Amino acid sequence: MPKASSKRPKKKREDEAQAAVRVMNIIIERTEDAGVEITEEMRAAAAAFGRIGGKIGGPARAASLSKKKRSQIAKRAAAARWNQKSK
Repeated sequence: MPKASSKRPKKKREDEAQAAVRVMNIIIERTEDAGVEITEEMRAAAAAFGRIGGKIGGPARAASLSKKKRSQIAKRAAAARWNQKSK
């Protein structure tokens, strides 16, 4: 039987959003080191791509959810709104 000290610690799994943030931070570090200047046109293009993805992703997610799951999400959101207003 292995001793407790010989067990490897479990790796934390990151979700897609955490992985995206990690990748973007690496890209930002590399572009700052390379001396590449991010222009307003580049920012506008990135924002436009984000909007396109949001317009596609939201309806696709809603279509894939069951009625019960949508109801659970709505109840949780309503509870969060009411708790926020009372504070």
